[in-house]
Amino acid sequence: MGTHPLSGLFDQPIAREGTESLKYDGRPATFGTDDVLPMWVADMDFAVPEAISKALQNRASHPVFGYSMTPESLYQALMDWLLNTHDWQVKREWIVLTPGVVPSLNLVVAALTAEQAGVIVQPPVYFPFFFAVTNQHRRLIENPLRLTDDGNPAYQLDLAELEESAKEAELLLLCSPHNPVGRVWQKDELLALLEIAEKHDLTILSDEIHADLVYTDAQHIPLSKLSLDSASASEASHRIITAVSPSKTFNIPGLGLSALIIPNEAHRRAIQKHLQHMGVSVTNPFNLAAFEAAYREGGEWRQALIAYLQDTRDEAIAFINKHLPAIRVIRPQATYLLWLDCRQLTLDDAALNRFFIEEAKLGLSPGAMFGRGGEGFMRMNIGTPKANVMAALSRLHATLAKSS
Repeated sequence: MGTHPLSGLFDQPIAREGTESLKYDGRPATFGTDDVLPMWVADMDFAVPEAISKALQNRASHPVFGYSMTPESLYQALMDWLLNTHDWQVKREWIVLTPGVVPSLNLVVAALTAEQAGVIVQPPVYFPFFFAVTNQHRRLIENPLRLTDDGNPAYQLDLAELEESAKEAELLLLCSPHNPVGRVWQKDELLALLEIAEKHDLTILSDEIHADLVYTDAQHIPLSKLSLDSASASEASHRIITAVSPSKTFNIPGLGLSALIIPNEAHRRAIQKHLQHMGVSVTNPFNLAAFEAAYREGGEWRQALIAYLQDTRDEAIAFINKHLPAIRVIRPQATYLLWLDCRQLTLDDAALNRFFIEEAKLGLSPGAMFGRGGEGFMRMNIGTPKANVMAALSRLHATLAKSS
C-alpha cells in the first residue's frame, strides 16, 4: 500500500508512562513486571487527530463543566460518517447513545432477552462477550468459529452448527469485524446469518466497533444495512442492532461514548427504558466534543492510519513467515491486532504466557482468554510505531533461537 502523506505522524514515539495508562502503567498488575514491551490492551500509541485535541481544548477552555445536552450536530456527524464511509443511510431516531460498546453488550442482553434465555457467542472472541451473557444470568451457547488451513489459514463461520444453536437462542452476539481473529465477514456469510436469524426469530447484536479499521483487501458491510436492503425488510420487523463507536479508530477509548443503531422501535424503546433504569450517565462535555470531532473531521487521519497499519501488518507478517517458522499468523483483514498461532511451541497456556513475559519480555494477550479455540494463541497489538512492532518480533526471534 502506498505511503500516505500523514503516515509520518505514526512513527513518532510518545511516552505514555505516568499518564495512568492501563497499557503501560498497568504492567506490574497484569504481567508482574514493568520489564515487558506492552502489546496487549487494544488502544494505540498514536496521538489522536488534531481536530479531536482542538475540540477538547476548546471545551476545556470554558471553566464550567456542568451537565450536558447532546447536540443534534453530533447525531448528524455520525449519520454523515456512516453514509459516506459505509453507504449506510441511518435515521436520526434509530440512534441511542451508550457509555461504550461493552456496556452496550450487557444492556442489549438484559433488555431484550429473558432470564436463562440462550445467547450465542462465536469464540474465540473478545472476552466481554461471555460476561455480557453470564452477568445477566442468561444461558451461554457457543458457536465456535472454524479455522481452515489450505496453506492460508483463515476463520469461517460454522453456519451448520449455528442453525442448530439458533433453535435454542434469542440473541446472537456477532463481532464484525472480528476481534481477535481479524476476519471481515463477506456478503454471502452475512446473508446466511440473516437467513438463519429470520428462520429462528433470532435477534443479532452486531459489534462493529472495528468497522472503520478495515484494510484495502477487504470491505466491511454493515449487517443492518444488508438486512434493510433486502426486499422483505421493514423497520418494524428488523432484528439487527449495531454497536458503533469512534473509540478504536480514533484512539479515544478512555472517553467512553458509543452508539447503538436500532431501526426496530420496540427494541429501541426496551433498550432506552433499561438504560434509564440503570441510572447511568452516558455523556459528558468531553466525550461529546471528541465524538463529534472524530466523525466530522477525522476522515483523512483515518485513511493515513489504515495505510500505516497495513504497511505494519504486511511487514510483520513477512518477518514472522521468514524468521519465526514455529509461529503462524492469521492474516487480519481488519483491526490493529495480530492473532498468533503458537501451538507448534507445544506449551500449555500458562507456560506460553510465561515464555512471552519472562523470556521474550513481551506483554501480549493470552489467546485462552478469548475462549474455546484460543488455546495456544497470543494476540499482539500492532497499533504502535512500526519500530516497536519490529523490535518486538526481533526480540521474539532471538528468544526462540536461544531456546532451540
